[in-house]
Amino acid sequence: MATDPAGLARWVEVHRLAVAGRQSEIARDIGGRVCWTWLRTSRFAAVEAVATATLTLGPNARAFYQRGWARSSTGRPWSALEDFQQALTMYQQAGDRGNEAATLNNIGGVYAGLGDWQRALDHYHQALPITREVGDRAGEATTLNNIGGVYAGLGDWQRALDHYHQALPITREVGDRAGEAVTRFNIATVHRADGDLDQAIQELEHVVDLDRQVDHPRLEANTVVLEQLRRQRAEDHGSEPPPAGP
Repeated sequence: MATDPAGLARWVEVHRLAVAGRQSEIARDIGGRVCWTWLRTSRFAAVEAVATATLTLGPNARAFYQRGWARSSTGRPWSALEDFQQALTMYQQAGDRGNEAATLNNIGGVYAGLGDWQRALDHYHQALPITREVGDRAGEATTLNNIGGVYAGLGDWQRALDHYHQALPITREVGDRAGEAVTRFNIATVHRADGDLDQAIQELEHVVDLDRQVDHPRLEANTVVLEQLRRQRAEDHGSEPPPAGP
């Protein structure tokens, strides 16, 4: 799948012609590839349009999943839940356990966004054993982070930390430095909320270092948070904060 604008435009035209000609197999394959490319660049309206066109040819789990992702990302949780539920049912019927877990995680994410913590936990707890069953270590780490996020939202700091600390070694095992940075940021957030600035700063120092290694777009923002916490700690202790690292 080409990612340059001209090449991608050609694939979009192929998809349009396939839909017009009722060539469902081609439309589903090309449409799915185009949507994955656009999801990575947050072109959610375009994803929804292509997935919807694909679905005119009949139900398709991947198109429902991708449209659900687009709708969730553009503030339409209930429409997203309908799409994700359709995708979930189809993945379960097909015995596609990996995509079943991914869809459960997305459903959990929608409920978490709505503040429905219990339904979020229910879906994350369904996803977790499946990620382990299929050996998806990255997916397992993501699910543990998601569960930790729910407990953090509930103010249950210890359970949040327990799940973040389970996720952390997995991110290292699979070499996901960006994922490790996210997990450490989550840990820092819990320590900050719990009033432990020393631990929060220690974790954020790791986060900034990891961000620098992978040229993460949140490097600057996370550095600002780190400096804010250093200043706060210095004010609490009645001293000047140390100079920022290189």
